[in-house]
Formats: sequence, structure tokens, C-alpha cells
Amino acid sequence: MYSFKEIEEKWQQEWLKQGLFCAQAGSGKKKYYLLEMFPYPSGKIHMGHVRNYTIGDVAARFKIMQGYNVLHPMGFDAFGQPAENAAIKNKTKPDIWTHKCIELMRAELKKMGFSYDWKREISTCDAGYYKWNQWIFLKMFERGLAYRKAANVNWCPSCQTTLANEEVIEDSCWRCSAKVEQKDLEQWFLKITDYKEKLLEDLKTLKHWPERVLAMQSNWIGKSQGVQIYFRLKDRDTVIPVFTTRVDTIFGATYIVLAPEHPLVKEVSKGTPQEKQVLKFVAKVTKESRVVRSKKDVKKEGIFSGAYCINPANNEVLPIWIADYVLMEYGTGAIMAVPAHDQRDFLFAKEHKLAMRIVIQVPGTEYRVQSQMLEAYEGDGIQVNSGQFNSLPSQEAKIKIAQWMENTKIGKIETHWRLRDWLISRQRYWGTPIPIIYCAKCGTVTVPYEDLPVELPKDAPFTGEGGNPLNKVKEFVNVKCPKCKGSARRETDTMATFFDSSWYFLRFCSPKFDQAPFDKKETGYWMPVDQYIGGIEHAILHLLYSRFFTKFLRDERLLEFSAKNLGGPADLCGGDEPFLKLLTQGMVLKDGEVMSKSRGNIVDPDSIIKKHGADTLRLYILFAAPPEVEMEWSERGIEGAFRFLNRVWRLLESTEYGVQSTGPKKKDSEKLRKKIHKTIKEVTEDIDNFKFNTAIAAIMELVNEIYQDLNADIAEAVKVTVMLLSPFVPHLAEEMWQKLGNKESILKAPWPKHDEKFLQEKVITLVIQVNGKLRSKIEVPVDISEDKLKELILADERLKPWIQDKPIKNFIVVPQKLVNVVV
Repeated sequence: MYSFKEIEEKWQQEWLKQGLFCAQAGSGKKKYYLLEMFPYPSGKIHMGHVRNYTIGDVAARFKIMQGYNVLHPMGFDAFGQPAENAAIKNKTKPDIWTHKCIELMRAELKKMGFSYDWKREISTCDAGYYKWNQWIFLKMFERGLAYRKAANVNWCPSCQTTLANEEVIEDSCWRCSAKVEQKDLEQWFLKITDYKEKLLEDLKTLKHWPERVLAMQSNWIGKSQGVQIYFRLKDRDTVIPVFTTRVDTIFGATYIVLAPEHPLVKEVSKGTPQEKQVLKFVAKVTKESRVVRSKKDVKKEGIFSGAYCINPANNEVLPIWIADYVLMEYGTGAIMAVPAHDQRDFLFAKEHKLAMRIVIQVPGTEYRVQSQMLEAYEGDGIQVNSGQFNSLPSQEAKIKIAQWMENTKIGKIETHWRLRDWLISRQRYWGTPIPIIYCAKCGTVTVPYEDLPVELPKDAPFTGEGGNPLNKVKEFVNVKCPKCKGSARRETDTMATFFDSSWYFLRFCSPKFDQAPFDKKETGYWMPVDQYIGGIEHAILHLLYSRFFTKFLRDERLLEFSAKNLGGPADLCGGDEPFLKLLTQGMVLKDGEVMSKSRGNIVDPDSIIKKHGADTLRLYILFAAPPEVEMEWSERGIEGAFRFLNRVWRLLESTEYGVQSTGPKKKDSEKLRKKIHKTIKEVTEDIDNFKFNTAIAAIMELVNEIYQDLNADIAEAVKVTVMLLSPFVPHLAEEMWQKLGNKESILKAPWPKHDEKFLQEKVITLVIQVNGKLRSKIEVPVDISEDKLKELILADERLKPWIQDKPIKNFIVVPQKLVNVVV
């Protein structure tokens, strides 16, 4: 068994000593910026970290050996609620706790042998970093992209802070899983909606992103073409605008629904017998999570408002309902309900015994609505019960009805978006202070650039009670107005941590630069990131925000990518997309479930490293499954990986295997040489395509071939095996490389290239059929003539019982595959 502990410590120190991973711009080599999503410093790395960062490390080492100038940095996404909670629990300060966790994580990451340029390390909780958060915020404020308004917001009662829509997962806080409530507060927002068109349109340029992520972002941005229809209150002039993408179903509307938050709810119900019940219902529903309210599989609640409106398409009188499944933030906060052609409306109408009318008919079918419809029909068909539009195909009717409504001024063709502005205010201490001051005389005033950073006070009290600790630090809150020098009050909300991570990849390009968030020359060389790796859970959080920031910074002329860094025409991203390629790795499971402390199924990476070594853990986690799918943890798999590495080590250790033999020179094996070049080709292509499990399988086959050919000269085969293994198991590879007599690190050796001449087969196996049935197989030279082939087949004793003396009617040859003899 090889001494993995000694070897791994040795090479980790050697890499650091030689500075092999310290990247410098402008080396003359082609640049390659590889980045994994940086971690929150929780104290110890988990198997999800190990998988993510090992995937990236393989790619980085591979590109280094291919001659690229590789930037592969690491840092810590260090602000956030968990640090505050830990500080309260452990009776310490968030900064002390966070930096302690960073030290632990850094040490564990180094134990894994990852090829990070640690000189570029950043931590978002350092004032030297969050100063530039504040600087960017001020730039956005100047552009009108940062603004404050009163809003109904998502509120986490556990974290005691607001959440952006994207941070509410399944009705729960993305951090602590507490049920989310609704609350009215003055909040800071970023106007991401100003970039909605570009964010959507530029998804088309991201040719190397997973389709699933592109679809998730497209759906979240949610561009909808439709018609805004004007429903007038019965006996009043008040108009209720309703936006719909299904104007072809307007004649099937049997009621309309207002969101409980709609400003007309009180007006329409005022003076009706239902008024008190409506107000009671609204008070109840507006406290509930909008995520739950919009779920399709949750029973919808509603109440009749007591009022009616007029359908402008046919002048029918429709009842107005208030229901929880309509949200104020989508569309106009009011919908026309067409239960025959919308499943949500169908279920609500069934529950409340409301009318239905079919207006789109599938040719050859007929429904008796109340008695026979089991679900809404939401597809295309022929218009019925639709006035002058009867008999038209529904898609054609959609266009004609929209034009008719616009011409008659009962509606207007419009585009609506699902995307809403990004709420960044958090009522917590451990985050970037928002650089705003409130003055009774001057109003809202920005902190001058020269006064940045606005630093967090060190003496904020942490008791877990009473909301934001910053409100209790008088020296922080009470300040002088920068304009009039009078008494003023500092903003105590801090920024959402996703602000920090929306541009960190730019800071890595010049982490010590002190004149701006980043050095434009350095980002011009390194950006965009060539390969980004992280979890699918960030598809509509971090990834969308990062795209927004990059486009904003380019518009501010702070960012300009070199055209040569954008790849060929298929890859061209216009110079304002941060990540050319994206890989979303799968999660690590144990016993069929995601590893978590609450489930008690955690496997500590450190325990595996102590028992089997980092290389064993790296090899196993890459071999167990393709990177983008979930993998199931297996102790047997770890043992198997460890046995394989020891088998590789023994090739070098024993002189009997020929590597160190001083005896007579052994003969070359043509079979082994072919296998070497075939493996080089397969492994190179597989690593390029992140098919690490099949690359490792190919190396294992080569090792098996070596053991089967020990009487031949295996020196080249062992050398190539070590080189191909080096991105996966770098410590073992470095040690073996040195023992093979090499003076420099294996990272300085060029990646091996295959020779096509060794991949050309000289002999092939042909399947022989007689009258279409398999009767034999024969080996023949690859360049055999048809006449010679025919002669060999007729002389084959195994075929004589099937051919006998019958005349040959046809002789069909599929080159290099089979021959069918027809008799």
C-alpha cells in the first residue's frame, strides 16, 4: 500500500512552494478562466463541495498540461444569516465566527489538492471587498437602478428579514426553511427589469449552458404577448384592466377575479352585503405566502365581491370574485376566468358552482360542460360560441380578436413580463451596509465615494431578539448629513448576499486593485469565465443576477471583454455575458437522499481522507457517476478506488514489472501500443466533454492491459497512465512521475497526444451470413479484395453445410462489417 498521507502532504507543499497555480495575465499562452461557485464558510466542507471542486480541478489541471494560461481562484461568500445565528448560539461575533470557519474550510480545501491560486483569495465580508459593493450600488443609484419604495414583501419570521421572490423555495426561506409570511415595508430594490429584454434575448447566445437552466431563466423572465382588456364595472365608469395571453377565449369568460391586494377590492365590495366577509378574507389571504397561493396543486379559496362587471366582447354581466390564486405582481392583478379552457379556473368554478362555456372545440368532439368535462381543454381548436369569430382556427382567431379589440378600443395589444425588480434590503447585521443617509432637510442622500466603505460596527449586540442589531448602535445610526452637515440617520438595512456574489468573478481578476472594483485591463484579459461550475439551484438566483450586473457594468464602460476571448461565432456572447460555459453538477446522495445533518446521513470528507487519502476520494467521486447527475455514496466504491490506486502504484514499485528492470531490453507489444494511443484519444475527448467517469474507465482498461502484457516493455504505458491519471489523482501522479526519473512537476509536461497510425486496424472481424442468418465470423486483412474474400468464405469448412454445392445468387458486402451470401 502506498503512503498516501506522506505523498499528499509532500506535493501540496511543493505546489505551493513552486507557485504552480499562480496565474499572470499576458503570458503569451491562450487564457482559460475556470471557476466553481465559491462556498459559504460553514466551517467544514461537505461532499457536495468535494464533488463540485474536484470536477473543476480536473478541468484546470488538464488545461494547464494542454498549455493554457489557467486562472483558477477560490474565495468565500462570507456574509449571511447563518453566521449571525451561530454567533448568537456560541456567544461570539459574526466576524470572529466567519473567519474561524474560513480557516477551517481553507485547510480542508488544501488537503484535497485543489489547484487554486490562493494569492487571489477573496472574502466578501472583508471591508476591502464590500466597499466595492457600496460603490456599485451608488453607480446604480445614479442611473436610477437602485430605488426605495413601500412594498408587500416576503418575510422570514425566523431570520427576521425580507426575502426576494427568488429566495422563497416551496413557500419556505431558502436559508432556514421557515414558512414565509407577507409584510409591508419600505425596501431597497434594484431595477433588473430595465434589462429584461436583453437578459431574455441573450439567452440565445449561451450555446454551452444546460437547456434546463436556459428554460428556467426564460420562464422566470416570463415574456408574454397578449391583450389588456377593459372590463367596466356595472353601472359605474370604473374600468378593471385584465391582461390575457388567451384572448381567443374571451367569449368563454364567465367571471373575473381580483387579487386580494388589488386596489379596487374595497371599492367594488363597498356597500354590498359581502363587504365585511370580503375584508376579512383579504386580511387573511394577504398574510399567506404568494408561492403557496400560486401553486397548481393547492385548493384555491375565494369569495364573491358582491359586484359585477361587463365583458366588452359580448356585453355579458360577469360576477367579480376575489381569490387567493391571483397575485397582484403578475399581469394587472386581475384575470378573466374561462373555466372551460383553464384548469385553475375550472377547479375554482367547480368548487364554487360557477358557469362554464366552451368556446374552443376540438373538431369531431362535443362536451356537455357541467356533466361531462373532467378537466379544462387548454389546447387549440375551432372557435364556437364566439360571435363573428365562429369557425375560425383558434390561433387565427387570437390575432383577429386582438386586432378587433384594439380597433374598437375595448382592449390593447401589450407585452407583459413576469420578472420583477430585485429586492435587496435585509434587516440584518451581517451584510454590506447600504450607503444611504436620511436627512430631514435634504431627504435621501448618498454616502460620498470618498467616505466608502461604510463599515459594520464591531460592537453590535447579538441576543437573537429585537430585530436588526444595527438599530441599537447609536454611533452607527446617528450621523451628519453629507450635504447640509445637519443631524441625519444612516440606513440600517444591509444588502442581500446575492449582491456580493453577482460580481465576485470580476474581482478575482485583480483582487488587490484599490482604484475600482476591478482592473479593466485585467478583466479585459481574463473575462469572460470560460467554464463555470455550480448547482442548478442557482439558475434563477445568482446566475441571473450575475448576468444583470455584467450588462450594467459594461453599459457603465467599466467592463470590456477582449473579442479574442469570446470564441468562434457560435460562442459569441456579445461581450456582456459573464460565463461562456456552464456545468451544473448533481447532488451527492446517501441511502437515496441528499446528505444532511438532519437526516444523519453525512459522510465527512476528512474521515475519508484520513483513511484512504484525498486521491481516493477524488477518483471515487468522479468515477461513480457523470458530473451532471446525482450520485449515490458507496463505501464499496471508495474501497474499489483505493484498491485501483494501489494497483497502479505497484506497477512502479516492483522491478519485476519491467519499469525499473536492468535486465535485457523487453520487446514492444503492438497490442499494448495500440491500447495506449486509443486510451489517450478517449481520455482527452472525455475530459474535454466532462465525461470523467468514462475517462477513468478507459484508464482502468489500460492498466488491465499492462498487467496482461508484463513480459513486454511497459515503460511507455506506465508513463502515459500516470500522465492521464494526473488531473484525477494529482498527488499519486506527481510521486510516480518523479520516481520515473522526471525532475519537474508533471504539470509542466505536455498532455500526451495520440498517433492516428496506431488506431488504424490492420485486421478486422467480419460477420458471415448465409441467406441472412449468422453462420460464422472470420478475421481478414482490412484491405482484402472482394475476390480474395469470396475465396476465403467458400473455403471455410464451417460454412459448407449451409452453402454445399448450391450456386451463389448474390454476394453482399457491407465494408468492414459483414458479408451475406445468398444461395
